[in-house]
Amino acid sequence: MFSKLLIANRGEIACRVIRTAQRLGVRTVAVYSDADVDALHVRLADEAIRIGPAAASESYLSIEKIVAAARSVNADAIHPGYGFLSENANFAEAVEAAGLIFVGPSPAAIRAMGLKDAAKALMEQAGVPVVPGYHGDEQEPSFLSQRATEVGYPVLIKARAGGGGKGMRKVEEPREFPAALEAARREAQAAFGDSAVLIEKYLTKPRHIEVQVFGDRHGNILHLFERDCSLQRRHQKVIEEAPAPGMTAEVRRAMGEAAVKAARAIGYVGAGTVEFIADVTNGLWPDQFYFMEMNTRLQVEHPVTEAITGIDLVEWQLRAAVGEALPKRQNEIAIDGWAFEARIYAEDPTRGFLPATGRLATLDFPADGVRVDAGVRQGDIITPFYDPLIAKLIVHGPSRSAALARLENALRACRIGGTITNLDFLARLAAEPEFRAGRPDTGLIDRSIDQLTMPVVPGDEALALAAIAATGVLQPARSDDPWSSLGHWQIWGDAHRSVAVEHAGGRSVVTLAARGRDQFAVRAGDSTLPVLVLDRLDDGARVEIAGEQRVFRFLREGETITLFVGGETFVLRLPDALAMAHSDEAAQDELTAPMPGIVKLIHVSAGDVVTKGQPLAVMEAMKMEMTLAASRDGVVETVLIAPGEQVSAGAILVVLKPEGAE
Repeated sequence: MFSKLLIANRGEIACRVIRTAQRLGVRTVAVYSDADVDALHVRLADEAIRIGPAAASESYLSIEKIVAAARSVNADAIHPGYGFLSENANFAEAVEAAGLIFVGPSPAAIRAMGLKDAAKALMEQAGVPVVPGYHGDEQEPSFLSQRATEVGYPVLIKARAGGGGKGMRKVEEPREFPAALEAARREAQAAFGDSAVLIEKYLTKPRHIEVQVFGDRHGNILHLFERDCSLQRRHQKVIEEAPAPGMTAEVRRAMGEAAVKAARAIGYVGAGTVEFIADVTNGLWPDQFYFMEMNTRLQVEHPVTEAITGIDLVEWQLRAAVGEALPKRQNEIAIDGWAFEARIYAEDPTRGFLPATGRLATLDFPADGVRVDAGVRQGDIITPFYDPLIAKLIVHGPSRSAALARLENALRACRIGGTITNLDFLARLAAEPEFRAGRPDTGLIDRSIDQLTMPVVPGDEALALAAIAATGVLQPARSDDPWSSLGHWQIWGDAHRSVAVEHAGGRSVVTLAARGRDQFAVRAGDSTLPVLVLDRLDDGARVEIAGEQRVFRFLREGETITLFVGGETFVLRLPDALAMAHSDEAAQDELTAPMPGIVKLIHVSAGDVVTKGQPLAVMEAMKMEMTLAASRDGVVETVLIAPGEQVSAGAILVVLKPEGAE
C-alpha cells in the first residue's frame, strides 16, 4: 500500500475516502479552494493544500494545480472521488505522467465510456443490449430532428459527455425539439465543454437499475449486485436502494453477466458502475433491459452496496490501485438484508427545488443504526459555488419493509436549521404508496410531485409554539414575579402581545396572554390554547399545551424561526413592517435572482412586449440552470444585467411596466 494519498475532491466524498485511507494507515492530503478553507475534509486530512479561488474551474477542475499539489507534498497517489475530474481521461494521464498512481481505471477505459455514443457502439459490439436511438457524430439540428422522428416520440436528448442529468431533455413532440436541443447543448457545453448530443427512445415506464462492478490488474472482474436508482428528479437520483425490488434470480444473473461483459470489453480496473434502463411495463424480464452508460468511478450511492455486502469499496479501490488481486471471488459475495440511501440537500421543494444557501446553525442526525456521510458540520455554510448536498443518510435492515421504516423514521428525526432542506420531501417519498409497495419507476416523482412538495402548513399548536419562541418568554425568569419572563412586556393592564407569523400557508397573527408564571393563553387561528412551560432547554422547551406534553426546539436567526416539533420542521418568518410596505404590485414588476449565480442568457431588451410566463432570462447556480419568467403581462422597462454577470440573491435583473404606461 502507498504511504500518502491526495484526494482531488471536496465535501462528503473527500471525507469518506480520508476515513478509509487513515484506517489503512495511509496519510491523507486534502485540497481546498478559498471557499473551503475551513471545510470538514480539510480538518480531517493529515495535510491540506490550497489550489485556488472558489470557482471550481480555477480549483477543483484544474488538472495542473492538483497534480502540482500532489508532487509538492510527495504524495504517492491521487483519488479523484466522484464529480469534478473523476471521469476525465486527461487527468488520469497527467497523474500517471507525473509518476503518481491514479486510483481508478486506465485513461483508455475512461475514454471508452466517456462519450455515450461511442460507448453504446462499443457495447453493441460486445453483445450488451442498448436502447434504440441515434448515437452518431452528425450534429446538424435538422438531421437530429429527423433521427428523432425515426426513433419515435417521446425521445430523450442526452449529452454524449458527462452525466448527472446535465444536458438532458425529454421531448414529447416534434415542435418542442429545436428549443430542447438548444437548451441541452448549452447545458452540456457549460458542464462538460462538449455540446454534442445523442437521441434515444424514451421508455414510458422505465426503471433505472445499475450494477456495481470491480476489476483488478490480474484480469479478474466481478459484480457486487445491483442498486435501484429509479427515484429521480430531473434525472438526478434522490433515494437509492439495494438490492432492486422485484428482482428475480434470472434477471439478476443476466444483468450481472452483462455488466461484467461491459467491464471486460474495456479491461476495466477498479470500481465502476454499469447503468441499465429496464422497461417494466410488463414487469422485469431478462430481455427487457438496456445499457445506458458506464460510470468509471465510485458512485454517490455506493454505501447501499457496502451495507448489503459488508465490503468497503474505497478499500478495494486502494488495493486494486497498487496491483493487489480482488480479495473475493464472485461466489463468495452474498446479499445481506436491504439498504436505502437518501440525499439530503439544501433546496426548496416548494419552489421547484431551488438550491438554497445558508449557515447550518443546527445540524443533528439520528445516531442509532443510521450511517451519515456528510462533508459539513454544524456552523458550516452552504455556499453557491458547489453542489448543495448536506449529507447522505443510509439505513440497513433485514428486509425491505424494515429498512424503509427505519429510513422514514431517521428522516423525521433529523434537525437541520439555517437553510431550507428537502427533508420533508424525502420523508413523504419514503412513505409514497407505490414506492412502499416496491414499484418504483423514473416517472414516480413527477406523477406524485404535487403531493410530495405540498407546503407543510403549521397547525394552531405549531403556531402557538412559534409565537412563544418568537417573543422571548423562554428566557430564564429572574424572580418569582410571573411577569419577569415576559421580556419587554408591561405589567399594567392586560399582559398580552400579538405576533405576526408568515408561513407556507400564508400569514397568521398569534396572540399570547399571560396567566401566571410560565402560563399563557395563546390564540392561534380559531383556537385558544393553554400553554404551561415545564422545562426550559438550551434550544427549546418542554411544555404542556392543551393538556398534552410536547418537547419542541427552535432556532432563531434574524427574522426567521425554524421550529422542530413532532418530527416536523417549520420555517417561519416574522415579517418586517417596513419590508411589507413594498407592494405585491411592485414586486410583480421586478424579475429578481432567486439565489446567487451567473446570468447565462437574456431573452429580452428594453421596449419588448412580454406575456405572463414568457422566459426573460436564464441563470446558472449550484450546477443547475434556471429559466426565469415574467410574472405578468407587460413591457420591458429596463434590463439591468448582461450575460456572464455574477449576481447576488434578490438582485433585480429586469423591470417591467404595464403595457401603455408612461
